[in-house]
Amino acid sequence: MDQALLLIHNELHGTNLTVYWNSERCYHCSFQVLVNVSWSGKPGKPSTAAVAVSTQHGSILQLNDTVEEKEVCRLEYKFGEFGNYSLLVKHVHNGVNEIACDVVVNKNPIDSNLPVCVAFLIGVAIIIAVSFLRFLLSLDDFHNWISKAINSRETDRLINSELGSPSRADSLGGDTQPGGWCPPASPPRLRCVDTFRGIALILMVFVNYGGGKYWYFKHSSWNGLTVADLVFPWFVFIMGSSIFLSMTSILQRGCSKLKLMGKIGWRSFLLICIGMFIVNPNYCLGPLSWDKVRIPGVLQRLGVTYFVVAVLELIFAKPVPESCASERSCFSLRDIIFSWPQWLFILMLESIWLGLTFFLPVPGCPTGYLGPGGIGDLGKYPNCTGGAAGYIDRLLLGDDHIYQHPSSAVLYHTEVAYDPEGILGTINSIVMAFLGVQAGKILLYYKDQTKDILIRFTAWCCFLGLISIALTKISENEGFIPINKNLWSISYVTTLSSFAFFILLILYPIVDVKGLWTGTPFFYPGMNSILVYVGHEVFENYFPFQWKLGDNQSHKEHLTQNIVASALWVLIAYILYKKKVFWKI
Repeated sequence: MDQALLLIHNELHGTNLTVYWNSERCYHCSFQVLVNVSWSGKPGKPSTAAVAVSTQHGSILQLNDTVEEKEVCRLEYKFGEFGNYSLLVKHVHNGVNEIACDVVVNKNPIDSNLPVCVAFLIGVAIIIAVSFLRFLLSLDDFHNWISKAINSRETDRLINSELGSPSRADSLGGDTQPGGWCPPASPPRLRCVDTFRGIALILMVFVNYGGGKYWYFKHSSWNGLTVADLVFPWFVFIMGSSIFLSMTSILQRGCSKLKLMGKIGWRSFLLICIGMFIVNPNYCLGPLSWDKVRIPGVLQRLGVTYFVVAVLELIFAKPVPESCASERSCFSLRDIIFSWPQWLFILMLESIWLGLTFFLPVPGCPTGYLGPGGIGDLGKYPNCTGGAAGYIDRLLLGDDHIYQHPSSAVLYHTEVAYDPEGILGTINSIVMAFLGVQAGKILLYYKDQTKDILIRFTAWCCFLGLISIALTKISENEGFIPINKNLWSISYVTTLSSFAFFILLILYPIVDVKGLWTGTPFFYPGMNSILVYVGHEVFENYFPFQWKLGDNQSHKEHLTQNIVASALWVLIAYILYKKKVFWKI
């Protein structure tokens, strides 16, 4: 999978070749030896070497004369999956004795992206079909015809059924509420928030299950963005929105701040404990050694982020005005001005991140280093992965208690441990959650004022986008602070927050204002996010979420398996929603 066969034919008389390889996605990387091709020793008979090359990204090949240590030729080429290629290295007799390196296709590659395109088209077809059915049901004549058919069948069933059987309500003691009690009424939820959370969660399930083994559904090796890099920060963002909305509702119902503080602490503790349980699965590897326990993780970071942001909002909580329509004291920036103590704290936190990232001395590494180490930066700093962020984790947690297989190992061949959910990056996840709080305040402060809400979502989207442009110089690697998921750089936070405000800008009017879409099917997992996340992690290797594939080297089969597994969690969430089963901590 993701490989092609390359046959290198050395037709240079008396010349031994060393072929070096590099990926076009590997920034400032030193070349790696791919294969040596010695001269056959027989005139007119080229020597040949066969080697597998990656097809995920474009390849840079450099051929050197092994004896004279000089470059013979260099070429860039994008190989296709399962293709068969020949690289012919020979003299060209055109009056000038030149060396030509030509790639010849012996066997055409397959289109590895075709399964994704087919799956996308099937998804679009299903959406169109469901939308058309809803449109038909909205027509009075069609709706009356369906109702008449259903009522006729229901009448026949009742006539033929046994009379006097107890109803479901009778068998439950006449009480339709679980547990025999009616929960207190709560304010209506914003479906766009749960829908957004569900979108992020199902995308997270899909990429965690493998994403069809496509590189763009995996985390980026270092700088840049892939689909997998979007989901966790969006989950953090929408968690921030939920913190403010739920906390405001609880305080309005008369809950004391002291009691709520205890609930916040307990929930954070549970999130961290569950996270520790999930990231250390040893049911197949034997008893777990405490010397190798990984401490950071997704739920651990969510727990810490939730605690800091929730406590911050609780300490400075103020009553939310019901409406601005009749209040002269209301002004356009009150959602920001009323939160100036929180903003001051967040700016202080970000100053700490910037100070530690760019000014903390790291032994053996340049101050302010943001690179991946390994063969990056021409191999000058192999053990400096993550700069200050990696150093702080290794210093405070120890090498054995952080993630051992960072995504940078794929292209950059890093050999030191690095945790993308480490200590320093948690600061910026707090910043992102607070930007989500800001979105929640806009939704609540300007309730029933759709135009004002959309204007503010647009303003935040543009403002954060402009910050990202300034920090990155619209470049993957050349900016002041590149977008980097492993570091949770501030440009990563501003970029993904800008996207998040844009998504809410689309979802809020469609889902909550106009009701054009109910959020189905993403609304259901969004209502049971902890259960779905924990469940998908625990049961990842169990049937029916995973089964033995007929062809383990097929993107199509992996994609089918991962889509089915993700859809099953949507179905499970739907069934639990209908049965009013929710796991809350």
